[in-house]
Amino acid sequence: MQRELTSPKVLMLLSGGLDSTLATKILLDQGLNVEALNFTTPFCLCDKCTVRRVVKMFKIRLHFSAASQDYLDLMADPPHGYGSQMNPCIDCRIYMFRKAREVAEKINAEFIATGEVLDERPFSQRRRAMLLIEREAGLEGKVLRPLSARLLPETEPERRGLVDREKLYAISGRRRLPQIELAEKFSINDYPCPSGGCLLTDPSFAGRLRDFLKHEDRLAFEDVTLLKLGRHFRVGESKIIVGRNKEENEKLLHIAEKSDLPFLELIGHKGPITLLKGSEKGNGIIEKAASITVRYSDAGGEAPVMYRGNVDRVMTARAANEDELAKWRINF
Repeated sequence: MQRELTSPKVLMLLSGGLDSTLATKILLDQGLNVEALNFTTPFCLCDKCTVRRVVKMFKIRLHFSAASQDYLDLMADPPHGYGSQMNPCIDCRIYMFRKAREVAEKINAEFIATGEVLDERPFSQRRRAMLLIEREAGLEGKVLRPLSARLLPETEPERRGLVDREKLYAISGRRRLPQIELAEKFSINDYPCPSGGCLLTDPSFAGRLRDFLKHEDRLAFEDVTLLKLGRHFRVGESKIIVGRNKEENEKLLHIAEKSDLPFLELIGHKGPITLLKGSEKGNGIIEKAASITVRYSDAGGEAPVMYRGNVDRVMTARAANEDELAKWRINF
């Protein structure tokens, strides 16, 4: 059924997960004119297909917003600190809400809504953190969380009668049984299983990022792409990145050619593309990179390796042993 154009408009932060899908349904059932905003960062593991599926199911308009360089600068030095790994969830949410406020103002939305559940996440979904985030984003009292609203202070849209508080919910905690039961009630069957949606909470990726920020001045989008690829080793101030499969080799080769970075590859054997970042002088960095390249190839003990940099050259390299790899491998 087409909603009346005079219905109050709300901007829903939509991830495509169960919580934000349920929150959208709750507000649609109250007759509101819902438009969705999907916010993405280079660390997101969210599936765009699920977002589009929800939008299609509910026949609502979708907006996109992507993080820019100021987001990466913020992630490198977050005022409110990190969570269990390198996840600056509070500052990330503040940034996201500020972007949402800009979109809401542009489309004349009366308020913003999210699928957040009180105490579902330990860092950003505590009551105190939720209120701090909306206050610092300039949205105090203007963020409605339909799944937990009755456990939180009354919001401006509730006071104004734009939504009926009695038809909102009082869900809290990490158990998802209430959401699953609500999905059954709403006949919502096709939703993704819960999982970590951010690389910054992954210990392996967090270790790589921690190492990067220790040695580099500024994090850029190209750096995030490389942090997602291959095996990572550190020799002095140089970084060695070794492809793990054909797809990663192709991506590393593309980055090397696009950014004019030196790289190594095996001659006459199957093996990885190895990217070299940092100084090529001192520490025998090229030779060490070559030995790592041979180690992850099918060549065995020794093999010829082509170095492509300022001056191309071929060298015979011995495969690095486990003690050497352990010394150079970025720990996480």
